[in-house]
Amino acid sequence: MRTEAGTPARVLLPVPDAPDAVACLHASAVALGGRGLLILGRAGSGKSTLALRLMALGAGLVSDDQTMLRLEGADVLLDAPPAIAGLIEARGVGLLEAAPTGPVPLALIVDLDQTETERLPPQRAAYVLGYPFRLLHAASGRGFPEALLQALKGGVRPLA
Repeated sequence: MRTEAGTPARVLLPVPDAPDAVACLHASAVALGGRGLLILGRAGSGKSTLALRLMALGAGLVSDDQTMLRLEGADVLLDAPPAIAGLIEARGVGLLEAAPTGPVPLALIVDLDQTETERLPPQRAAYVLGYPFRLLHAASGRGFPEALLQALKGGVRPLA
């Protein structure tokens, strides 16, 4: 994946030592149409809240708070650890049950710790287990969850 000049690619997880290695990230994940969105951010950044909003718009829950990643062929698969599969935390409500939607191939990453400042942001990449994925930063505005779902459905067009 090309990134705009001056925009370095980020390595989230290096290439695994063993082909059947499983890694776990402090992240949430949802899926739509068989394509997974990995939601990164520090504790309290809104990962579960964004996942719940996306689920209310039709996405399925892959995992909340902890996401397992593994290679299968050329796909990086997202899944929940068995102990928390089908559970998502809603602050002030408790643990909610949802039908688990995993494993699913990773398609897109959003980092809630980074705020997007550009109207049309540069193309950024993050490498996960040796493969590049489009990386988006958190955008202000009420349409951000809807834009993420559309990005899962149709992709994000690279800037010329």
